[in-house]
Amino acid sequence: MSQAILLDTCAFIWLVNADDLRAEAVAALHEMEMEPDGILVSPISAWEIGQLVARGRLRLPSEPAKWFERPLQGGLALAPLPPSVLVAASFLPGAPLRDPADRIIAATARSYGYRLMTRDRALLGLAGEGHLKAIAC
Repeated sequence: MSQAILLDTCAFIWLVNADDLRAEAVAALHEMEMEPDGILVSPISAWEIGQLVARGRLRLPSEPAKWFERPLQGGLALAPLPPSVLVAASFLPGAPLRDPADRIIAATARSYGYRLMTRDRALLGLAGEGHLKAIAC
């Protein structure tokens, strides 16, 4: 069995909106879609989505909380977010990430051994330095 995939907020939005993803990312998602808790999203992504909508940078067909919950009812799982992960987000190796949500998502991936699916250059940089596993989408 392969390692579960944690979706960065951008990857979660693109997946839910059926936007184009790289072939490697699509293959990885197909590989994990039938596994229980094979594809996860962080609770911090709900906050990020709310922020994007509140700032007018993202338009959704429904209220953000309902939009976020729908994929969770369809098979995506919510990643754990205990205090230990929040503390770990303050002590990540490598170049410091400025975005606190990215720090939490990276710490979640590292803490649980998830592969992080993202297009974020800073997160991919952490993976390139060997600090986490990532799938570019």
